[in-house]
Amino acid sequence: MKKALPIGVENFEDVMKTGYYYVDKTLFIKELLDLKGKVNLFTRPRRFGKTLNLSMLRYFFEDTGDTEKNMQNKALFHNLNITKAGEAYTNHMVNYPVINLTLKSAKQPVFDSAYVKLKREIADEFNRHRYVLASDSINENDKRKFQEIADGEAKYDDYSGSLKFLCNCLYQVTKKHTVILIDEYDVPLENAYFQGFYTEMVNFIRSLFESALKTNDCLQFAVITGCLRISKESIFTGLNHLKIISILDQRYSEYFGFTETEVLQMMKYYGVESRFSTMKDWYDGYTFGSTAVYNPWSVINFMFDLYADVEAFPRPYWINTSSNDIVKDLIARADRETKGQIETLLSGETLEIQVHEEVTYEDMRSKGENLWNFLYFTGYLTKESTHFRDKYIFLNVRIPNTEVMTIYENTILNWMKERIEKEDFRDLYCAMEDGNGEKMRDILTGQLFSTISFHDSAENFYHGFLAGILSQSENYLVKSNRESGSGRSDIMVKSPSLRGRAFILEIKISKNIDELENDAERALQQVYDKKYMEELRAEGYRRIDCYGISFYRKDCEVQFGKKDSCALNP
Repeated sequence: MKKALPIGVENFEDVMKTGYYYVDKTLFIKELLDLKGKVNLFTRPRRFGKTLNLSMLRYFFEDTGDTEKNMQNKALFHNLNITKAGEAYTNHMVNYPVINLTLKSAKQPVFDSAYVKLKREIADEFNRHRYVLASDSINENDKRKFQEIADGEAKYDDYSGSLKFLCNCLYQVTKKHTVILIDEYDVPLENAYFQGFYTEMVNFIRSLFESALKTNDCLQFAVITGCLRISKESIFTGLNHLKIISILDQRYSEYFGFTETEVLQMMKYYGVESRFSTMKDWYDGYTFGSTAVYNPWSVINFMFDLYADVEAFPRPYWINTSSNDIVKDLIARADRETKGQIETLLSGETLEIQVHEEVTYEDMRSKGENLWNFLYFTGYLTKESTHFRDKYIFLNVRIPNTEVMTIYENTILNWMKERIEKEDFRDLYCAMEDGNGEKMRDILTGQLFSTISFHDSAENFYHGFLAGILSQSENYLVKSNRESGSGRSDIMVKSPSLRGRAFILEIKISKNIDELENDAERALQQVYDKKYMEELRAEGYRRIDCYGISFYRKDCEVQFGKKDSCALNP
């Protein structure tokens, strides 16, 4: 039996005790100890192993106060790389009190609900350390305050200063400095930005962090994770010892996400290495520092499917686990310049951006370049190359892989569908009924100018574009890609009544602007040659009109088939 794959398992103890397949990232601990950063903020995209790594740190460093439990935690690291690094590192095992806090549960619609969730997370961590209440080292006032926080009954100021207070209590009991681990620190901030209570959330998180990280003599070190480097001025005010490690940094670059070597080893273990090229096309493409990195969530999920069926199709696993609000916001607000830049990326080309690492969510709407930085740091873009010019760092960025490309394409198609549903296309339907190909062309071209098109899978895009518009009519039914005659027509539009009208539309994608007219004629001729009208005639329709439509980027051509020619059998 092969080891099970840890899909969604983010607890290090569970991974090791249950015997899941584990990609050894324990030398992250060595680098952390070597560099001796006091407060370390790691920014990585969602689902790139941040939570599991923090769990690993907790089990490595935490002195639980229980000798047997400490021995069990040490055993979790048996034969892992960190235990082979020497006593200089293993001496730190189970040697510190640890505060472990996740903020991901604060994704709520209003501030009061988010605050309740944060209080609950803090209270749970206090309850995990309830042993301090039995110590004579803690005075009665502090015990009372500790109990109120643990019970969820303390005041706002007590919770905003709770981490420092807990550090002080732990030091009084253990005489050891505390390791603080905070996971997904920016989730409540991102949620608050989109829900409209950003200021209230910033104020609370700032107070929580300042008290624990700025002037805390009981702190050993802290590790914080998130997707974005939220501005130091807004969250980490005055933290001169803060070290921010983003995806631009060379250090720690291999500890979040899987390297190609690790992916190959996993695929060989499960006997599915024959699908490596698909794995690479879909889930590789990220560059952290100078290290090539795969999306670990997607790799594990695809591996799970491959182990059951080596011919399994790849899927966009990440799209269901990562918030796509930033991409939606980009597309909804895009002006003509931004739409052109999106289309450049969708065509596989790169876009040059200036790096802005310290941004806030509020900055997202102030300048287009900030939004490109958001997309880069959250994993929707990746670095192709870096260069230095005029005192600033610039990146050439691109869409990382096929999986992320599908996120853009699906988001654009959904946006386009919502936009089309709000518009009135009666002029288009009238032109189609009148056989006015020129007017149809002008209306469709106008729509193309205001949308975002992608050409890598152009046929799907233009088909969806045209079918979406035609589907807005209350007088007609739209059928796509139906078997008809000796082939498949692209789109059929028909009245519910057999005495009504019916239309056949065939689409061609032109290679250049000069071929538009010829391609529209070819599309129309294909309708005749392959007898696409037969299905409609068999149903009983007698008034059948045919159109050949060709597209090239933002232009189109519409060729109308004469009624007599289309109604008969040329």
